Amino acid sequence: MVGRWALRVVVALSGALIAVLLFGRVNAPIGPFDASLAFRPSGGGAQVAVPPLGALTVDVYDGPLRLDIGLQRVDQQRAKALATDPVRLAGVVDQVSADLRRAVLRLALTTAGVALMGAALTSVVVFRGRREPVVALGITAAVLAGTAGLGAATWRPEALSQPTYTGLLVNANSLIGSAKDIVARFDAYRASLESLVANVGTLYSTLASLPPPGGRDSVALLHVSDLHLNPAGFDLVRQVVTQFKVNAVLDTGDITDWGSQPENHLITSVGTLGVPYVYIRGNHDSATTGDLIAAQPNATVLDDSAVTIAGLEIVGAPDPLFTPDKSTGADTASDDILTRSGQALADFATTLPKRPAIAMVHDPKQAVPLDGVTPLVLAGHIHQRKVGVLPGGTRLMVEGSTGGAGLRGLQGKYPQPLTCTVLYLDPATGALRAYDEITLGGLGETQVTIQRTVVRANRQGPGAVGGSGNSGTPSPASPTG
Repeated sequence: MVGRWALRVVVALSGALIAVLLFGRVNAPIGPFDASLAFRPSGGGAQVAVPPLGALTVDVYDGPLRLDIGLQRVDQQRAKALATDPVRLAGVVDQVSADLRRAVLRLALTTAGVALMGAALTSVVVFRGRREPVVALGITAAVLAGTAGLGAATWRPEALSQPTYTGLLVNANSLIGSAKDIVARFDAYRASLESLVANVGTLYSTLASLPPPGGRDSVALLHVSDLHLNPAGFDLVRQVVTQFKVNAVLDTGDITDWGSQPENHLITSVGTLGVPYVYIRGNHDSATTGDLIAAQPNATVLDDSAVTIAGLEIVGAPDPLFTPDKSTGADTASDDILTRSGQALADFATTLPKRPAIAMVHDPKQAVPLDGVTPLVLAGHIHQRKVGVLPGGTRLMVEGSTGGAGLRGLQGKYPQPLTCTVLYLDPATGALRAYDEITLGGLGETQVTIQRTVVRANRQGPGAVGGSGNSGTPSPASPTG
């Protein structure tokens, strides 16, 4: 008898859980945002995902279910009305709170209904008895009531002022202040929250209104460089990969600072991105670092070699110098070494049956021999974003530092920004159609900008594939959050 009831409980709760996972989700407007809400098995609390910035988690109650809220997009009309109406802006916190309460209540009713139906149907299928669905409904109702009771009994509203941030939102405290400041100066907190909601809304709505990058069939590639072991840089890469749905990541080197074994534990995260990761060594990266990346899932290390991504041929060569310690003067070697490295890659590219769409080097000085060989060369090293066209028509795009120059970024008067660029290419010709330059303020700053540049077609010389001259036309919109 006990075994029979234990089986009933397991079957009922299994059916309820499967139904909740499959169908227990609602979409609802929360202020200017369109959000999705769902309860997921976990240790209680709530999590709010704000792609591509990260997420915040609040340990506000205990229980077997966690409330997951994902901000999907910003409704442009609601965001515009909010930004242009001071009265609405002043009441944005109350509006968001009211919308959230309604959405959570709707989610709770939906989840309960789905769980009860799932439990009943599963019991019918397994036991095939007339009384079994009623028993399953009773078991599930009791568990739901207990879960709700536990959540109410352990409700901790004070935890709302102490969220845990992940991703790029780790800098959020610099915007809204510490928990003590929030309690002591709630009006100032409300004003900061209003500004945060309005600015994030502007960022999303403006990005959505930018012109399409050459059509939906474009190949999207994320160019990163000089991460220098900055965890925030790795978070930025992960968020952009997800939000922009890129086909691959192209890393032009200096993922570490010294290329030493203790540093290498962080870079294994490149294997968890879920997209191809193409990498060349920089002057701060050792052969050991290159071998470790090559061992990661979906990763390719180029060493005077080529790889095909989404039908596009990409070639690359590492920096021939290994000079992590600049104080020794070892990086003062002749530029001839860099030029010869670029020439070797150019010679290799000419042997391929298909002309490469992109060449990857670390030092821009390696790019000179590639002029006219490939329409687009990606580089890094100098920690400053530059885009130009070489005399032969090849476009040279030098990324800044996706890791904000690592610890070196703290040495100057102002923090080094974190930068990366999403490239949109024609899948048939390899032509660069457009690119989004993403810039995140350095340590202690909260500004995010996205600048889209549409590349005009030019059929003369090598620029016919990647454009030539000053053929980039920036979009007038540069959203800031």
